[in-house]
Amino acid sequence: MAGERLIYNESMSNRKVPIVDGEYYHIYNRGNSKQKIFLNKEDYSYFVKLLYCCNTYKNFSFREDIVKQRIDALDFDQEETIVSIGAWVLMPNHFHIYITTSHKSDLWQNETKNHISEFMRKISTAYVKYFNAKYGRTGGLFEAKFKSVHIKNDNQAKYLFSYIHLNPIKLIDSKWKERGIKDIRRSLEFLSKYRWSSYSDFLNQSRKEHKILDVKDFPEYFYNLKDFNKEILIWLKYKDEII
Repeated sequence: MAGERLIYNESMSNRKVPIVDGEYYHIYNRGNSKQKIFLNKEDYSYFVKLLYCCNTYKNFSFREDIVKQRIDALDFDQEETIVSIGAWVLMPNHFHIYITTSHKSDLWQNETKNHISEFMRKISTAYVKYFNAKYGRTGGLFEAKFKSVHIKNDNQAKYLFSYIHLNPIKLIDSKWKERGIKDIRRSLEFLSKYRWSSYSDFLNQSRKEHKILDVKDFPEYFYNLKDFNKEILIWLKYKDEII
């Protein structure tokens, strides 16, 4: 998984483990005091649009470039992208993203900033501004800085795909990890209809949200849909506190 990439000096950020351009990371964050950060479908939808629209080197204003232009946010022309996203999920009070620096562009080879951190700054700032304006609040929404876990090998990466995509099952069975799944078919059906994750995109369902992903910049963990479903099923059947 490791690659020879330029390392950004993050001493000012107080991160215990610096984020390295070209490496792979599990990024996550949640609301202050575990408060909900998505209160309705509109909130989820806005964050999904930001996952796509904020992934650009262009100077970008949601109001000017999307709203006033009367275009679908997922039709926005990103041009050069900042990061590549391999998987994602939004939950009521937190989110998870599997991410790396975009390999499509040579612009990431800029030592003055870390591009994953820059992307997360853009998306967090934009969403907090939207959320605070909508609900008449001020101050921070998220629990400090986003958290990051360096993905060091393929086994860890394959597990992360399942971890991210199985998160929504908590919404229909909060104790499934300890007690196991009683109805696997119902759980898989729920996941396939859950709009706020990339699970549907790996099932090859037709929707614009698939444009958020750029799986070509990640190792090929699953050769086909059968392999993906098999991996999901393995972890779904575990009755243990491993996920």
